[in-house]
Amino acid sequence: DYFWSKLSAGGEESRCGWLRDKFGLSWQVVPTVLIEMLADKDAAKAKRVMHAMLQMDKIDIPTLQKAYNGK
Repeated sequence: DYFWSKLSAGGEESRCGWLRDKFGLSWQVVPTVLIEMLADKDAAKAKRVMHAMLQMDKIDIPTLQKAYNGK
C-alpha cells in the first residue's frame, strides 16, 4: 500500500499492479505473497490467483487469498 500510494500519486493506475508515476515511469508493485501463490504446486490454486489478479489494478491481497483458498 505504501509504495502503491507513493508511486501512483499524480500518476495513473493500470491493470495487474502496474502504474505510471508522475514522471511517466512505469512500475509494477507485486506483493511477495502473490509470487508465492503463483508458484504453488497446485495448478488450480495458481490459476485461480492469476484469474483474480488479472481483474485488479492495485493488487488486493485478501482477494487473492480468497481465490487461493477457493472461496
